[in-house]
Amino acid sequence: MVQIDAPTDPYKVEKNKNKSENAMDSDQIVIRLLEKCDPSKQESLDSENVPDPMDAEQTWPTSEEIEMAEKEQKTKLVKKVPKGWSDYQAAWIPDDPEFFEEDSDEESEEGMEEAMSEDKSENSDQDQDADEFQTAVDSEVAISDEKYDKEMDMEAEKRELEKLKAAKSDRQFPDEVDTPMDQPARIRFQKYRGLESFRTSPWDPKENLPSDYSRIFQFENFDRTRKRVLAEQEDKEGALPGWYITIHLKDVSQLQWSAFKSTNKPLVVIGMFPHEHKMSVLNVVLKRTNNFTAPIKSKERLIFQCGYRRFTVNPVFSSHTNGQKHKFERYFQPDSTAVATFYAPIQFPPAPVLCYKEVFGTLVLVATGSLLSCNPDRLVIKRIVLSGHPMKIHKKSAVIRFMFFNREDIVYFKPVKLRTKMGRTGHIKEPLGTHGHMKCVFDGQLKSMDTVLLNLYKRVFPKWTYEDLLVNCDNNEGSMET
Repeated sequence: MVQIDAPTDPYKVEKNKNKSENAMDSDQIVIRLLEKCDPSKQESLDSENVPDPMDAEQTWPTSEEIEMAEKEQKTKLVKKVPKGWSDYQAAWIPDDPEFFEEDSDEESEEGMEEAMSEDKSENSDQDQDADEFQTAVDSEVAISDEKYDKEMDMEAEKRELEKLKAAKSDRQFPDEVDTPMDQPARIRFQKYRGLESFRTSPWDPKENLPSDYSRIFQFENFDRTRKRVLAEQEDKEGALPGWYITIHLKDVSQLQWSAFKSTNKPLVVIGMFPHEHKMSVLNVVLKRTNNFTAPIKSKERLIFQCGYRRFTVNPVFSSHTNGQKHKFERYFQPDSTAVATFYAPIQFPPAPVLCYKEVFGTLVLVATGSLLSCNPDRLVIKRIVLSGHPMKIHKKSAVIRFMFFNREDIVYFKPVKLRTKMGRTGHIKEPLGTHGHMKCVFDGQLKSMDTVLLNLYKRVFPKWTYEDLLVNCDNNEGSMET
């Protein structure tokens, strides 16, 4: 944009003047200059950062950084020692499970929460089964079987059935996966790691970032920048609502001008705040609507109306919770709230968000919400749960099978903490044989119906699939053009 003028309004309406006075005013054209851009203050129109391929070197960490990392990774161990013993004497006590107790309140609470969630899921499944037995009203005109079969897409029906089965399995047994028998688990899950506590264990947000992160922009303090930008806009003076103005644009391509002339429709111009043309990572809070009950899978193509922008992306969903780490949600379940993360141009909240899904050529509103933040450092952590079953149970130990199927995998995952669905915690002591049996020690005796779980985590990033979208509605049917 070069400048904004305010010429005399040729369609000005004033009741107090007669036609002759209006004719005299129309002959006197006065152009007022409202605003002219300063090239020195004008921002670049580059929406993406150009990464330097030679700027990927990493220096060796300093001794201070190594010492700080070691302090953060230290685990607390409480030992029972006789009264009056010194630290040197206590160090000679063997690390036997009978001599120490670990603080497992947090993990037990997590186990109880999962048990409660399973009870709720069973009740919801019963309600869903009850809803399925509803009376159906037959149509007056019967449809022939041949015509009905021609209109049915069996491949789409199979895909929808598989999707519903996977969503139901994820709701009943969240994050549980089967250990592959034809591939070592240490190779299949090599990108995952174990955490002492999902809530309190440290996770570096700058670690192992994808190459797309070199193309985006990030604020040092987003909230402070938002307050400063909004405060600066309040002091600016410009065209008021109802004014007749002329906007001068430069460097408009011939293709864009030809496309605008061919539509014969008015051009809508929206003034943006600083930095709102640059790409970053947006996080929006969404709540499912009642008119669409099918589950929505993460990284599925959706249409977003975020503020004044409309675009298509493949977002990743995560839980809307406090804290530094947020659990990845494989499915956006009905009657739930989640946070969608995706690459998009920067916007400053508050901004309403509408989420649509294309179903048989029409747009269906599936969720509504608002813009949460513009933060690429939001940690979306995917969790997988490996399960095993007790084979032999002793007082404070047990032989577990079916979690791994070779000795090397047991040794590889030995440092990871174990827990059970009934709230017990423990660790792997040693492998037994070469077929995946292992001896594990727990803080109490297991029950035969209990299940041993091992949690692994990795960070998930969205895919760069942003596309601007223009939707034309003709004859009450939505046709999409990008």
